Amino acid sequence: MNNEHRPYTLIAELTYRCPLHCLYCSNPSDLAEYGTEIDTDTWIRVFQEAEELGVVQLNLTGGEPLLRNDLELLVEKAGRLDLYTNLITSGVPLTFERLTRLRDMGLDSVQISIQSTKRSVSDRLAGMPSFSRKLDAMRWARSLDLPLTLNVVLHRENMAEIEELIELAERVSADRLELANAQYLGWALKNRETLLPAREQIEWARTVAAEAKVRLRGTTEILFVTPDYYTEYPKACMEGWGRRFIVVNPEGLALPCHLAHTIPGLQFEHVTHRRLADIWCHSTGFNRFRGEAWLPDPCRTCEHRTMDFGGCRCQAFHLTGDAHRPDPACSLAPGHHVI
Repeated sequence: MNNEHRPYTLIAELTYRCPLHCLYCSNPSDLAEYGTEIDTDTWIRVFQEAEELGVVQLNLTGGEPLLRNDLELLVEKAGRLDLYTNLITSGVPLTFERLTRLRDMGLDSVQISIQSTKRSVSDRLAGMPSFSRKLDAMRWARSLDLPLTLNVVLHRENMAEIEELIELAERVSADRLELANAQYLGWALKNRETLLPAREQIEWARTVAAEAKVRLRGTTEILFVTPDYYTEYPKACMEGWGRRFIVVNPEGLALPCHLAHTIPGLQFEHVTHRRLADIWCHSTGFNRFRGEAWLPDPCRTCEHRTMDFGGCRCQAFHLTGDAHRPDPACSLAPGHHVI
């Protein structure tokens, strides 16, 4: 293993269970086929093996990680390994007492999602009454001096609320506001016609976010993520396949990204059967699109190949039927017409 392919972040998908029902949910669209979750001891061993690999940050996510009864213990064990722990949550279900326990066990930061600044819209998009509980969770995080990130998945229905979302971040004293346009894979791809905003909406929102980023510098960091559908070149998905991130799903499958297992023909392995270091270094799935040797034309000679690493393999497969083809989000890709 070299520094070019050294993992820094472990994304621990503790469960696919979630009380919300978002149209852009990152859970697998064939969720009914998943049922088992790896146990506490296995997760602790995975954390240890990740730390030995060089991982420094642990994202505890789901689904909804709060639904794991062992979450406090997992946070405590990760803290003893000196991993920076970030809880990625909807804020439901959460109490002040539980967040206090998590903080006392060593939780380093919390990211809370919100669907809208309007109660009725937020509750409808979330599929359940949750707006007030999310606001409570934000206030509790700040009262406990936990660094707070607000995450908003942007789409056609809430794009016009950019200014209000920024105001909300200021009001709750968020350290970071992520305005991340939906990534059109999984459930978001199935609901693309409902979710995809117009280019004019994107440009306006990006301008507003850029102005706020300057105004709030040093107070609240603002990140605006443009959807690939409206960019000239694709983003470096996960900073490149098998370069910086390891995802372990609830069943213990180790992946280079959340949806890599949806690409036919790739073999991925379970942490219950093989050590994480062996999977990272030697798994055929992790190595299939690592580096530049696999790149097709015109990617292999493109000056952007060291910045976008060929784009998203899952997007290439789900839009063209072939994960080996250039990401069609790229304006230079032969399949760009599908975008």
